[in-house]
Amino acid sequence: MWRRLGLSAAGGLCLWLSFPTLGIWPLAILGVALLSLATCGVRARAGFLYGLVGGAACMLPVLHWTGIYVGAVPWLALGVTESIYLGFLGLGIAILQSARPIHWLPNWLWPRNSPHVRPFCVAILWVVQEGVRSSWPFGGFPWARLAWSQSGSPLAHLASIAGGPGLSFAVAFLGAVLAAVVHRTFPRLLGGSTVDDEVVRTSTAGSAASFLPAGSVWGRGWPAVAVVAVVAGSIWYPTPTSGSKLQVVGIQGNVPTMGLDFNAQREGVLNYHAETTARAAAMVRSGTIPQPDLVVWPENASDIDPTRNADAMTKILRSVAVVKAPLILGAVLNQPAPDVSNASLLFLPGQGLVAQYIKQHPVPFAEYIPDRSFFAHFSDKVNLVKVDFAKGKKTGLFTIPTKTHGGVKVGPVICFEVAYDNLVRLPVEDGAQMIIVQTNNATFGRTAESEQQLAISRIRAIEHGRSVVHISTVGVSGLITPDGVVHDRSSLFTSKVLSGALPLRSTLTISDRLGALPENLAYAIAVALFFLSAVGSRRGRETSHDNKRSSRGSQLV
Repeated sequence: MWRRLGLSAAGGLCLWLSFPTLGIWPLAILGVALLSLATCGVRARAGFLYGLVGGAACMLPVLHWTGIYVGAVPWLALGVTESIYLGFLGLGIAILQSARPIHWLPNWLWPRNSPHVRPFCVAILWVVQEGVRSSWPFGGFPWARLAWSQSGSPLAHLASIAGGPGLSFAVAFLGAVLAAVVHRTFPRLLGGSTVDDEVVRTSTAGSAASFLPAGSVWGRGWPAVAVVAVVAGSIWYPTPTSGSKLQVVGIQGNVPTMGLDFNAQREGVLNYHAETTARAAAMVRSGTIPQPDLVVWPENASDIDPTRNADAMTKILRSVAVVKAPLILGAVLNQPAPDVSNASLLFLPGQGLVAQYIKQHPVPFAEYIPDRSFFAHFSDKVNLVKVDFAKGKKTGLFTIPTKTHGGVKVGPVICFEVAYDNLVRLPVEDGAQMIIVQTNNATFGRTAESEQQLAISRIRAIEHGRSVVHISTVGVSGLITPDGVVHDRSSLFTSKVLSGALPLRSTLTISDRLGALPENLAYAIAVALFFLSAVGSRRGRETSHDNKRSSRGSQLV
């Protein structure tokens, strides 16, 4: 037991280290391998325990930024909740990896010989776990998905084929293949009697005949074939970066103070971004940077509602005039009463405000409190969110007039929305040629949160074959080309003008065309696998019972 607990904890720590800021992407594969070994051949309850331990070892350090300014209770609540999903993942893996042989299934899908590490099953369940965790409860929280750890990996290009779920599947599959190889090479590694032993003892005598020849491709050689197929697929299908280019300027204005008090100085934040924009205009006049086709401010750049505050509107219109380009900025609107809205606003020179997008997925317990009276019994921190943010109902899509490209369509997403598959995919399906990610990381200090979010934007660029303008109030900001490469990256808590020419693309990737199909397919396959496991277990018990009766009969004779 202790050896398995150590494996699961080590696996969780490896997963944590695979995410930024360290971002050692191969450790994600190793982490899955260790968790697969820990849950191989154990009972379901033990599988839940090992998954929970691994989940806590990963999620608590990955999400430690959630408690920087609000204390340990929200951090522990979120970290433990996310860990429970990994617990159920461990439970499911334990069930499928300990199930009896199903001889008519191919060996690569359902290995018939010991060890019973089943990479395909592990990978499918990992995708299902991430899908459920990303949607429930309160809309889910899709942080720390395996895909997000691979922004610097050659595997990242698989996102353009099957999206985040497909990339997570590939990472989990490779990790489980590694576990299968290790377990087969060192069959006594875990020690002690396991469910595996029981399965082997109670399998029918004919099951040995169903083993594939040791020298066949699908015998000992299938792990190598699988690894080559996954890696070759990522290299064979690179994300194109060609296309006409849009000259973009991103404004990271910084804030007067980091932490929750930043929005107590709303005018100061607006002034910082207006001043940085004036600096960008001066750089254009001096020839330091080209004249932009588009300028982007981050989320919360104007927490003063410019539609109701004349001074804020004047400063914004002056910025638009001085830089002589369309401006997309993040603002808080005092509507619909009594709520407020987290908005992305489009201003055009000479026209003013022409379009807006309202954030569709406000963050629970940060931008609104679900069941406020209930959760107030557990923590008075709910009172920090005095007014709830309303949910937007429409996909964001802005048309930017340009002299050389005509009307360019861009899709704005706000802050954590970048982690939700459908909220990024929908504007691309509607014709967005570029993705705009506006975020505010001032409330997370100098933690890994901003780096983790930038990594998600990099995967989104590859997944949709679109350039991404990722702009934060305080960093880390970056201009990302469709191959996931970050250009003109900023540092934390600095004021910076980011400038670059980013490709415009209209072609849909395979991932865009498939949409939610890979994830939905994983759900269906998981149900089928558990059904087959139940059928196999029932038949195995019946066979064992018949063998015992036959044995007693022969003894009587």
